[in-house]
Amino acid sequence: MIVLASKSASRRAMLDAAGVDFTPVPAALDERALEASLGEVPPASVALALAEAKALSVDGGMRPVLGSDSVVSVDGRRFDKPASRAQAAEHLRFFSGKTMHLHSGAALALGGHLRWSHVEEARLVVRPLSEDFITRYLAAEWPEVGQCVGVFRIEAMGVQLFERIEGDHFTVLGMPLLPVLGALRALEELPA
Repeated sequence: MIVLASKSASRRAMLDAAGVDFTPVPAALDERALEASLGEVPPASVALALAEAKALSVDGGMRPVLGSDSVVSVDGRRFDKPASRAQAAEHLRFFSGKTMHLHSGAALALGGHLRWSHVEEARLVVRPLSEDFITRYLAAEWPEVGQCVGVFRIEAMGVQLFERIEGDHFTVLGMPLLPVLGALRALEELPA
């Protein structure tokens, strides 16, 4: 059994579906403060730093602790989860017709020491979004998408935002699951 240092429903669902036995213990971490302390680093570095900090922030005892985080950038600008429905609409207007770069990082810590970390990128081409679509989309998907960086749940109506997606499905969902499963097998937490 592992500890998942996250409150993300998507990450819990991925681990459940993959048959990984885990206990969720949300990380008590000021993500924005950590991000600010990193300065101007690439989004992949931010996603990895957040995942590592989450994995190290929870005491799993003798169990591995899995931390994960995702960072979205568009035109070189990083985006956090929207603070309000109005901000979600602003984000969607900015994303319209552009390519979203989504970096999902994951890290495993054991006994307070980082044992493994990994980050992957997916590129999501956002179609041109009309004001009518944005209004209808948020009427249907808010407040759930307020918990999602990028203002979408790919497993729900969020799929309608995109023309094309390049990258691993699990990375888009918020965690590079296949590398995580490989790392858990290497740590002998899953059978080989």
